Amino acid sequence: MGSILFEMKEQVAVITLNRPEKFNAFNREMALQLQALLDQCADATCRAVLITGAGKAFCSGQDLGEAIDPQGPGMERILKEHYNPIISRIRSLQKPVVAAVNGVAAGAGANLALSCDLCIAGNSASFIQAFSKIGLVPDSGGSFFLPRLVGWQRAAGLMMLGDKVSSTEALQMGLIWKTVADEQLQEEALALAKQLAAMPTQALALIKEQLNQSATNNLAQQLELEDQLQQQAAATEDFKEGVNAFLEKRKPLFKGQ
Repeated sequence: MGSILFEMKEQVAVITLNRPEKFNAFNREMALQLQALLDQCADATCRAVLITGAGKAFCSGQDLGEAIDPQGPGMERILKEHYNPIISRIRSLQKPVVAAVNGVAAGAGANLALSCDLCIAGNSASFIQAFSKIGLVPDSGGSFFLPRLVGWQRAAGLMMLGDKVSSTEALQMGLIWKTVADEQLQEEALALAKQLAAMPTQALALIKEQLNQSATNNLAQQLELEDQLQQQAAATEDFKEGVNAFLEKRKPLFKGQ
């Protein structure tokens, strides 16, 4: 088996980080493989993506053995060639991406989960901005996503102190979408991804674009963006299907077109 497992379940691409003996810590091979799989998810047959971890952890972040290896890629390449391209792909992918967090999500692993469109976590899951514990700063988009998700003060506390946050605390502070019992996590996460896959895919992609740009747009720019994207959404076949289904009092059958 490879360091990542990939399976299509109906129209959902299920990506499982698969180094359980290392708590799914990233090495170069795993990072590059994830990038390639996310590129593969751009295919029209995929309408949603689910990312989870094998074993007892979601992802413990970077494999530190590789990070300090004199013959390894080095920190600059790890960021520029491993994590930054992964986060950029998740945010630019025109499909909803769901993270199903089982166990610990630490460092880059936590920020990978937070970069997804929706994050669902098992009751025993936890999130740790572990960087300061070893003299580093958050990467993998953490310094971007955290203050936007939980506010400046909480982001500063999480990033500077590196405290472990339970799934219940994460839910309360708005860090994640939902918590479920551990034994129901995979079933619930897949059901959520399938629900998204059955929705108007292009509209979801445009919503994702709205959210991406809202982080830096002012109100006038965002209103203009809404105008542009609403015209694009109104030109889709799924919009016509949605309206017809509403008028005919039936359930819509969206095709992602």
